[in-house]
Amino acid sequence: MSSNIKLKGRGVNRIITSKVMLSPLAGVTDNIFRRLVRKWAPNSLLFTEMINATSLKKGYGTQKINQIDLEEGPIGVQIFDNRPYAVSEAAKQAEDSGAFLIDINMGCPVKKIAKKGGGSALIKDRKLAIELVKNVVKAVRVPVTVKTRLGWDSKEENIEDFLFKLQDAGATMITLHGRTRKQGFSGKSDWEMIGRLKSLLEIPVIANGDIKNPDDALHCLKKTNADGVMIGRGILGSPWKIGEIDYAIRENKNFKEPNTEEKLYLIIEHLDELIKEKGDHGLLIARKHISWTCKDFKGASNLRNNLVRAVDKNEVKNLINKMIKTLNNEKNTLA
Repeated sequence: MSSNIKLKGRGVNRIITSKVMLSPLAGVTDNIFRRLVRKWAPNSLLFTEMINATSLKKGYGTQKINQIDLEEGPIGVQIFDNRPYAVSEAAKQAEDSGAFLIDINMGCPVKKIAKKGGGSALIKDRKLAIELVKNVVKAVRVPVTVKTRLGWDSKEENIEDFLFKLQDAGATMITLHGRTRKQGFSGKSDWEMIGRLKSLLEIPVIANGDIKNPDDALHCLKKTNADGVMIGRGILGSPWKIGEIDYAIRENKNFKEPNTEEKLYLIIEHLDELIKEKGDHGLLIARKHISWTCKDFKGASNLRNNLVRAVDKNEVKNLINKMIKTLNNEKNTLA
């Protein structure tokens, strides 16, 4: 299962050497979080947070792409909007900043995005969707890809024709989330349908939806015959998860999940980096990551409640160091 994914651009071709990718997640996949993921997944394709093309033109969100060329490993930029000229300009700016590829979002179910004609709304406005792809392909030399869903209201919307047209317009890879826009994140991801659509397309297909661990990923790849998998919400609180899944796909038995002490130290590392870059606001950002990571060990719930109420980084560190000491004392007692 270790074959590479080859993508053709208008002047620059790319090779993806890992079958597991990180989905762009608003408020999560910033450069600091991606650095943590890279500890375990140095070669996986990661994405910046989703970028609004119109906002970027006005100067908002530039920090999301300005640091791309400082990172190691492939970084994709996913853009959403319904204005072809704006998406093309944003794509060129991302390419100039070092983007490995450009992905056009046609799957985000969030109402405020779809209401403005972006994200999953493009499943309905297919003429515009095709125009977006063609324009971006002309604007950049790197590969252009698309992420979308199985339909808007239902799975009976001739999604095959839509995907064929995206492919013909120049999309060099398609990521399919196995739900419709109406489903949002409810119900079950339809891997069987992803597999059927994969068999019809000539370009690589990445399966997305309900993949939270190595067993899910292996089962999904077997059922869909997809070229790879994309992990979204399953990464929350577990930056090592991409690497863990990558190891499993490669049939490498040497992956070691961080133990509880290492996970707690990871919280401190993450917090330090957030405060270093974002000042006091970094603590507010860290709180959600703390709530996701601080779980599955004795005393986790109480510690989590105290950590998210901490007023500064020193209080966070003191609470964590105290818990580590407690856990080590219990371990020594049992020994």
